[in-house]
Amino acid sequence: MAKIKILQEGQSYTFRSYFELPYEADDILAEFNYSLIKSRLSLPKTTKQLDRLPELKQRIEDILPFISLSNETARRETLVSPVMLEVVCYCQCKIRIEYPLTINNWLKGNLDYLLQSTNNLLVIEAKNDDLTRGFTQLAVELIALSHIEEQNVLYGAVTMGDIWRFGKLERSQQQIHQDINLFKVPDDLDHLVRILLGILEGE
Repeated sequence: MAKIKILQEGQSYTFRSYFELPYEADDILAEFNYSLIKSRLSLPKTTKQLDRLPELKQRIEDILPFISLSNETARRETLVSPVMLEVVCYCQCKIRIEYPLTINNWLKGNLDYLLQSTNNLLVIEAKNDDLTRGFTQLAVELIALSHIEEQNVLYGAVTMGDIWRFGKLERSQQQIHQDINLFKVPDDLDHLVRILLGILEGE
């Protein structure tokens, strides 16, 4: 099958543009010579004692009945930021929020959350409750990050606040792996935080 030409020379695309493009993720990633593989990822997990996590889980469960998660700000304030800050406390890693990154005219914009430790981890929020297009955006942002990071493998996650999906970039194979597994908050909070920490600590 002939490769679809999606990106136009001379045109400028931000990370947000890839969320809005009406094309399949594998077609968009092919523009960067990457292929998309969907599978169950074997993700690293920390075995650390996570003493404060039950308290966070309880707090989220207590407030969820009273909050409408109909917009990005509500999801970010009540679900995403508390999890991110909890991870930072456990691993003492740096966090960059709305981190500006420009590689070229096709790869530029702001990264929602970039956590920096032994390994780096990119976390983005899916716009409009659309995890599928959100993953496309995450994949392109991981490709952009691969231009400035030295590691062969980069991890990222896309979230709608109450649902998370992980992705992995392998530079040498030029592949993006999309985890078919989903993690729910608050139910899977322990698993989720253990994976986030496992990635950052290079477990």
